[in-house]
Amino acid sequence: MSKPTLRVSRGLTAMRLAARGGARYAASAPRLFAAAGERRQQLRDDLALRTAQDVADTLGTMKGVLMKIGQLASYVDDGLAPPARRVLSRLQDSVPPMSPELAAGVIEAELGGAPERIFKEWDPRPIAAASIGQVHRAITTDGQAVAVKVQYPGIAETIAADLGNVALIRSLLKMAVPSQDVTALIEELRERISEELDYRREAEHQRMFAAYFDGHPTASVPKIIDELSTARVITSELAVGARFAEILDWPQEEKDLAAETIYRFTFRSLYELRAFNGDPHPGNYLFEPGGRVTFLDFGLVKHFTPAELDPLVRMIQALCVEGDQEGFRRAMEEADFLEPGAPIATEQVVDHMSLFYDSIRERGPRTMTSEYSSAVARRYVDFKSPLAAYAKIPRPYVIVQRINLGLFAILGEMKATADWRGLSEEIWPFTQAPPSTPIGEAEQPWLASRETRTRSD
Repeated sequence: MSKPTLRVSRGLTAMRLAARGGARYAASAPRLFAAAGERRQQLRDDLALRTAQDVADTLGTMKGVLMKIGQLASYVDDGLAPPARRVLSRLQDSVPPMSPELAAGVIEAELGGAPERIFKEWDPRPIAAASIGQVHRAITTDGQAVAVKVQYPGIAETIAADLGNVALIRSLLKMAVPSQDVTALIEELRERISEELDYRREAEHQRMFAAYFDGHPTASVPKIIDELSTARVITSELAVGARFAEILDWPQEEKDLAAETIYRFTFRSLYELRAFNGDPHPGNYLFEPGGRVTFLDFGLVKHFTPAELDPLVRMIQALCVEGDQEGFRRAMEEADFLEPGAPIATEQVVDHMSLFYDSIRERGPRTMTSEYSSAVARRYVDFKSPLAAYAKIPRPYVIVQRINLGLFAILGEMKATADWRGLSEEIWPFTQAPPSTPIGEAEQPWLASRETRTRSD
């Protein structure tokens, strides 16, 4: 199929999906209007469930950029009925895989032989399938258990077709964030997602994170097997652990420990590595008791220069530590989040933005909730605020907003409780406070070893 034909075909499929949703709502409208109370809510939940089923079935087979949109919807809770969310959660790590023959063909093309010859053992059934590739278990010829990520044949053309549907993407973004510079958003989306197609780049990202967190007491990243990794195949140590859906039934204490590790991983990466793994969705974690979390999938990594990261640091320092509202505003303007001299009172700026910092403005235990993560997501796209006409998300910070749209949603679903301010003070470069939790205490030897390695380098 030619690129223009593929682009048109996928665009039509997406539009038909939207049209089916509209028709479904229109057909249900008379009953919704006539019903009341619990009956109306039941009808709404049924409508949401049928729509979610359609979305999961359609986007799960489409893969690519459009499936990523479905993944986002699956873990950002904004009042969606639990059954509908469970259906959409299939897009996190369980979607229709490619055939064993296609996977074997990629291995042969990339590694020079059939999987059964390259590996001592090869499981043709994938253990995970996502938007760009799927993962198989294998045993290397020297007996090491590994995970082999195989890129879907033709996915580069599919991604190009999705990103080529500029009009469709532009209209979707305009509906979601009408006040934003969607051209910059589209360009950042194009660059970051296109990078995901190069597994050599992803492997380099994973090496960087694995080296940084090597020896960490609770956070781990599987090491890359270099000789079995190429542009379309990544082979790494096989990680084990429970999936996100399983840990939701674990004791709350265990969920709190896991959430703390995710939080520490995210913000140590941001402030110390100056890198953010921009795909924090539930399918990218494996959990073990005691707060141990293995982090997977490093295709969507954003690197920050000191000049790009410094305004983010100053915004937090001004608002959360110094209580300097004018300083906070200046940092926003410097980072180009806010138009300089906008005719909006600083108090209004702080009132609008403070929700994003609510969990870290004061010390003490705070429980993340789905209601909070939904409020953050709504504030992110709030175009009714007086601030909306003068605010935007600059291109360097588009991906880091996934903290607001992804990380908070995950912590909210876990109902995680922690002193988030205390954890942050350990990590912020301008505080570097002493440990505030047992995991923080356990981090001390790792931090000391990192300082030793840094001095020796």
